[in-house]
Amino acid sequence: MMPSLPAIMKTTAARLTALYLVLFAACAVALVVYMTSLSSRMLVAQTRGTISEEVAGLAGAYRRGGLPHLVRVVEQRARQPGANLYLIADPNGRILTGNVESLAPGVIDNVGWTERPFVYRRYGERSNLLAGEGSERSDRTPRHSALAMVFKLPNQMLVLVGRDLVEPQRFNDIVQRSMVVALAMMGIGAFLIWFFVGRRALKRIDNLSEASRRIMGGDLNGRLPVSGSGDEFDRLSENLNSMLGRIARLNEGLKQVSDNIAHDLKTPLTRLRNRAESVLGGKRSTREYREALEATIAESDQLIRTFNAILMISRLEAGKSTEATTEVNLAETVRDVVELYEPLAEDQGVALSASVAVEAVISGNRELIGQALSNIVDNAIKYSANANDTPQVSVALNVEGAGVSLTVRDNGPGVPEADRERATERFVRLEESRSMPGAGLGLSLAKAVMTFHHGELLLGDADPGLEVKMVFPRSGKPK
Repeated sequence: MMPSLPAIMKTTAARLTALYLVLFAACAVALVVYMTSLSSRMLVAQTRGTISEEVAGLAGAYRRGGLPHLVRVVEQRARQPGANLYLIADPNGRILTGNVESLAPGVIDNVGWTERPFVYRRYGERSNLLAGEGSERSDRTPRHSALAMVFKLPNQMLVLVGRDLVEPQRFNDIVQRSMVVALAMMGIGAFLIWFFVGRRALKRIDNLSEASRRIMGGDLNGRLPVSGSGDEFDRLSENLNSMLGRIARLNEGLKQVSDNIAHDLKTPLTRLRNRAESVLGGKRSTREYREALEATIAESDQLIRTFNAILMISRLEAGKSTEATTEVNLAETVRDVVELYEPLAEDQGVALSASVAVEAVISGNRELIGQALSNIVDNAIKYSANANDTPQVSVALNVEGAGVSLTVRDNGPGVPEADRERATERFVRLEESRSMPGAGLGLSLAKAVMTFHHGELLLGDADPGLEVKMVFPRSGKPK
């Protein structure tokens, strides 16, 4: 059903079309009026120049031969095709000769230029009209307007030289008709633009609105339509679809976190309760009570660290972290982490080494980068300790193209390629027996830190073992 005019005018496309049409029409009318006025003034100026030349010529004829010669010149010129207006009258205003039969009253009363265009009738126009159109229209004698100059001869005779203003009037008529036609074409063009372009835009907006209503109604997997034209609507839809995709991932992550918390945090909480119940169930020595409390505190500290890690990951993934960024020397971070984990690696029988190829400086947060690298190194030591060969973990700093990479390699069991993406999710532990300590948040936190630094966390095959690469965008030049 075709919408009503008030409904159409409520749309932005219709309002913009109407506004542009009004503005363009106003500019066109102003331009036409200006050009018409300017052209009319130019034509009138040309007419005045022509009349002045004629007056000068007639004055010269009078000086050369007097009134008889002037009369002959006027009669000769008056009979030429397209002749100017010529009139010689006595001092009383009675027309003696020329090609003008009658004039508007008062035209030759004053010497000089006529103040305004006047009406006249040439000789022969009445008879021509009667012969061509019939006697019933004899009263419709054509009358023209003209501009003239009146001058007086020494013998007090009056001479009028004028020119018809039909050309400026015809020009004005042509311009006015052209303006009407142009405005009509603009109106038709505006309607066609609205019909073929505006309606299409409105339809696409309606499609966006309908898709939005479905999404708000609970269809979180729905997306806004993209036509593929690459215009503003497509860019808006693509951005909103990206936002919806991110919201969906955040919701999925929230659901996953809730499930993981229910499963993974239930065990230590149950362990805490059982230990407390066991200690309170019988008579214990002071030493046993102390050991139970110390174990409870250690378990509580681990729970607090787990919750802190979850909060940190959530803030980093949401992009709302308040962590400040400064220039960070990654070489110093590598040395500090390796030095920190050397005693643990030695206790586990793992050979921990570092290779720093360049002193690379980036813009980032030193604490977050150190924590992420520590988690990766800790995992590498933990899972390479049971390697068949000599357990080895290496940390390397290199410059790769436009980025800087921190690479941690071990010779442990590694991670199958099909599980590498899942390994960076929260609370995911590929070791099904869960005999290893930890909550499965190390790689997830490292990935969140890399997202915060606009970098990437890549998992690969160390053949044997796992290779974890942190790739940062380089903001400073290597030293």
